[in-house]
Amino acid sequence: MIILVTIVHIIVSIGLILVVLLQTGKGADMGAVFGGSSSTIFGSSGAGNFLSRLTTGMAIVFMITSLTLGYFAGRKPKASVMDSQTEASQPAAEPAKPRGQARPEPAATPQPGLPQPQKGPER
Repeated sequence: MIILVTIVHIIVSIGLILVVLLQTGKGADMGAVFGGSSSTIFGSSGAGNFLSRLTTGMAIVFMITSLTLGYFAGRKPKASVMDSQTEASQPAAEPAKPRGQARPEPAATPQPGLPQPQKGPER
């Protein structure tokens, strides 16, 4: 249902944009005085009445679909994606060391070929 409402909402919004762009502004009469064409494609009454009714109808459908999508978005889901995390996605702890085996300590003897730390003057 949400997918259907979303598809209708997108189609109506694109149609609403196109219908608003097709409408003539209030200053369009000045262009007709200087040789503009008449709008006989929509009938003798012009495009004003037809396009204004179409705009009103599309705006009503747009508002209804907006409210419906807002209602569905506001409902709390039964389960969240975060709730379904498994133990495997948690960082693994270090494995326990077996008893009786100790980690070897670093060698305290100087290694040949490596720079030796310099001691400062003693006070």
